Amino acid sequence: MSDTPLHRAPIPFITLPNWVKAAAQCGFNIEPVFRELGIQTDLIHLESATVSLGMLEAAMEACVARSRSAHFPFVLGETFAFDYLPDLQTFLTTAPTLREAARVFGWVRELINPMIDVRVDEAGDEAALVVLDPPGNLPQRPYFTEALFASVVKFSRSLLRGRGEPRRLSFGHARPGYADEYARHFGLPVAFGAGRNAIEFERSLLDLPLEGGYPALHQQAEIRVERRLQHLARPTALVAAVEELLAAQPGLLRGGIGAVAAHLGLGARTLQRRLRDESQSFADVLGRVRYRLAVSYLEQPQADLEAVSEKLGFSDRRSFTRAFTRWSGVSPSAFRKRAAT
Repeated sequence: MSDTPLHRAPIPFITLPNWVKAAAQCGFNIEPVFRELGIQTDLIHLESATVSLGMLEAAMEACVARSRSAHFPFVLGETFAFDYLPDLQTFLTTAPTLREAARVFGWVRELINPMIDVRVDEAGDEAALVVLDPPGNLPQRPYFTEALFASVVKFSRSLLRGRGEPRRLSFGHARPGYADEYARHFGLPVAFGAGRNAIEFERSLLDLPLEGGYPALHQQAEIRVERRLQHLARPTALVAAVEELLAAQPGLLRGGIGAVAAHLGLGARTLQRRLRDESQSFADVLGRVRYRLAVSYLEQPQADLEAVSEKLGFSDRRSFTRAFTRWSGVSPSAFRKRAAT
C-alpha cells in the first residue's frame, strides 16, 4: 500500500478520558473544544475510536489556550493511565526491572499513538530513554513531547518508589517562554536545544530489581497484549487525507468540497458520503485545518490579520476573528500576544 495521505491510518484515541480529566484539573471543560473541532466522544466504542493528527494538534492548541491553572501538556501526561488497556498497566506494574518495563513503549506505539518511538540508549554509567522524532510532518509546538515526558517520569517514579531519580531531562527544542514551568513540574535539571529528547538516568537503575515484580502476572499480561495486537484492525484515513491536502494547498480552502474531491480522485457526493460514514462533515474538516493554519500564521509576528483571514478563505477579518475565538477561546490578537511570551 502506498504511503499517501489517503492510506495513512489515524491515531487511536483511547486516551479520551485522560484529556477530559486533565482539562478539569486545568480549570476548563473540554466538551466545547471537542464539539467545535468535530471530535467524536464515544466511550461505548472507545477501543476503536480514532482521531487524525491534525485534529489532535488542534485540540492540544485549544486546551493550552484555555488552561489557566497549569500547563496542559504536563497535566495530560501526569493524569495518563492505562484505564482502557489494563493488560499494559499490569505488564508495567509487574515488571521485574526498568529495562523490562521499557518494552511497553513498543506496544504503546501500536495501541495508543504511532508517533511515540522510544529507545533505550546506554553509554558508560549513563542510560537514557530517547524519544525519536517520527517521520513526516511534525507538530510545530513541543506539547506532545512535554506530555510524554510527564507521563514517563511519573511511571518511572512509581516503579522505583524513591530508590532512584532521573538525572536530567534533555529536549531538542529551544527554550520556550514558559520554561520555568518545566522546573516546577518535574523538579529536575532541564536542558533545551540538546539535540535530542531524552530522560537521562544512572545506568544501574535499568536492572535494579523492582518491588512490584511479579513474573507470572507479567508473562500473562504480555500474552494478552500480543493477542490484542493480532486482532488489531486499522481503519482507513480519509479524514486525515482531506486535512493534509487542505494544509498542503491552502488555496483549496476557498474551492469547496468539489475541488478537494477532484484532487483525491473522488466525486463530491462520494467524498461527502464517505466523510459522513466516518461521522464527519466537510465543514468540520475545513474548520480544523483553518484553525491549525491560523495558529501557524499568527506565530509569525509580521503576518497581517487581514492577509491571514484572506489566506484562510474567510470573507473578511471579522469572520476570521469570530471563528478563531470560537476555536481557541481567545481572539487572534490575544493569541499572538500569548505566543510571543
